[in-house]
Amino acid sequence: MMFYRPEIIRPPSEWRSYYLPLTSGCSNNTCTFCNFWGLKLQVRDIEEVKQEIEAMRLYKEKRVILPGMPEIVYALASQWDGKQIFLQDGDALVYPLPKLKEILGYINERLPRVERIAAYATANDILRIEANDLKELRQLNLGILYIGLESGDDEVLKKICKNMSAAQIIAAVKRVKAAGILTSVTVILGMGGSEGSEQHTVATAKALTEMDPDYVGALTVSLIPGTPLYDDFKRGKFKLITPFESVKELLEIIKQTSFTNCFFSSMHASNYFSVRGRLPAEKARMVRELEEVIKRGDPGSLRPEFLRGL
Repeated sequence: MMFYRPEIIRPPSEWRSYYLPLTSGCSNNTCTFCNFWGLKLQVRDIEEVKQEIEAMRLYKEKRVILPGMPEIVYALASQWDGKQIFLQDGDALVYPLPKLKEILGYINERLPRVERIAAYATANDILRIEANDLKELRQLNLGILYIGLESGDDEVLKKICKNMSAAQIIAAVKRVKAAGILTSVTVILGMGGSEGSEQHTVATAKALTEMDPDYVGALTVSLIPGTPLYDDFKRGKFKLITPFESVKELLEIIKQTSFTNCFFSSMHASNYFSVRGRLPAEKARMVRELEEVIKRGDPGSLRPEFLRGL
């Protein structure tokens, strides 16, 4: 079966990376809010992946362009500084483990200047990998995994068909950390809807505290046409939080979490207000900024809808 290269969906912090597809879609394609919903997972042939790595090497070293290689390879390579690679797609750790190790080893061999390799990962796929194998992946330069918590509230996770509990996601994050791999956890403001806002916020802060990740990225729920959550909104079964309710959720999560040393950011384009800093060192400053925005109540201080994005 022909492999169809996925569109580039990546964490904001991977903007300098080369985007190397191992899969297309996500192994957990049932999340009702996600643009991967309903998409069939494709796994790319390992030889095709190696051919792209070799094409990258030849282009970066000698500016050689191989016939038949997709134009996107050279468009990405021409802007790439050679330091970071992001493995696509929504769950690259679903790639067969022996082959994943082989790919990582091949990257290290052919592109020795690469400093860090990153990927999205689901808790289910992390938990099926033995601790020693995760440590081996770290030795092969897998430096950071981006893991979606979305909500610490099991009721919300069930409603959005996450197919895993908060406890499972917490366990997965802890396993990754124990292997020496950095963890970046995503939460979604408003995922509990207007009615479930408080419960979602409290449970999410509790889960984040227990995980104690290296990074947290906060997004605000966005409705994607064609997804079940969008349909629920249209039928009145899901009520969006307001922009200022989103900021209040952000404030409460920051206030209620307790981290060892975590960089927390709401710089994603979906958010109505951006704040970032290291917790706990900068908590007082971040809380003060958010409280001032809420107290003023000026819509002009928030990102307008037309500037929000996925």
